[in-house]
Amino acid sequence: MKIGQFIELLNAECVTYQIDEEKEYNYAFASDLMSDVLALANNTTVLITGLNNPQVIRTAEMLDISLIILVRGKKPSEETLAIANETNITILTTDLIMFETCGKLYESGLSALSK
Repeated sequence: MKIGQFIELLNAECVTYQIDEEKEYNYAFASDLMSDVLALANNTTVLITGLNNPQVIRTAEMLDISLIILVRGKKPSEETLAIANETNITILTTDLIMFETCGKLYESGLSALSK
């Protein structure tokens, strides 16, 4: 799935620079615990979270995750946006709750990331 498909499916807004519109994402992982993300995610993973702070960006950066979806209409701070733009991480925001976001992505063929 590509960034444009995420935007359309989730009625999402891109709040950072879109870095790579052609990159394919194969997996999604939803968590508000960054320790779980560190243990399980990889660079073809989309991170879905309700957390909205610079630590989310730093966690994604460590794992080469280039797409984060913020749920529940969360808008990142200027500091978070600056770090995301510096590290080439795209942030999308959606008004959907995490459960609905995950359901729509799974239903559209995105695989769940598991142990």
